[in-house]
Amino acid sequence: MIITYYGDQFVKISQGDTVIAINPPSKESGRSPSRFGSGLVLSTTAHPLYNGYETVTYGENVPFVIDGPGEYEHSGVVVRGKGTTTEIEGTEYQTTVYTLTLEDITIGFMGPVSGTIPSALLEILGSADILFVPVGGEGVLEPATAYKLAVSLAPKIIIPMDYGKGRNKEALKVFLKEAGASDAETLEKLTIRRKEIDQKDGDVIVLQEN
Repeated sequence: MIITYYGDQFVKISQGDTVIAINPPSKESGRSPSRFGSGLVLSTTAHPLYNGYETVTYGENVPFVIDGPGEYEHSGVVVRGKGTTTEIEGTEYQTTVYTLTLEDITIGFMGPVSGTIPSALLEILGSADILFVPVGGEGVLEPATAYKLAVSLAPKIIIPMDYGKGRNKEALKVFLKEAGASDAETLEKLTIRRKEIDQKDGDVIVLQEN
């Protein structure tokens, strides 16, 4: 499995011929992210930062879109989504927390959650081997709170996201300090297999914004 981070909450997951995009930003967001083709795209929130399906559409290959709660299966990927609400710039939005499983690896993706997180969301995130946690963007948890929540869910790997480039540049530093990982190495991308994940225990991995 190869995981690449493109800033904000935009993530690409590749496993063989399967390419999954999560929360690509739209043109209206003002971002200029990398573009690539995807067979499956997940959007947590109907907001320009998270629903830019055109970003991951290549030619006539239109990805299968999942943009809300439910249980889905597409191209061997099993997705579970639970809904809640969040506030972004003073406006309340419906948002979805996801887990997706492929090749016996389960990834949890929190999205722009804030405030008290319902127990139903924590229940599905508790199954994640790899957990993506927002630490510094709009409407998300404070970095220290985000780390404590992530640790309570006991994933094998924790990946912080939603920081840097004019947003909350100190958020990642605070998150890593809370984790006791201030000297954590930053990887261009994460390439990992199931047996390597089993050797981890709440390890924090920082991905470079591509």
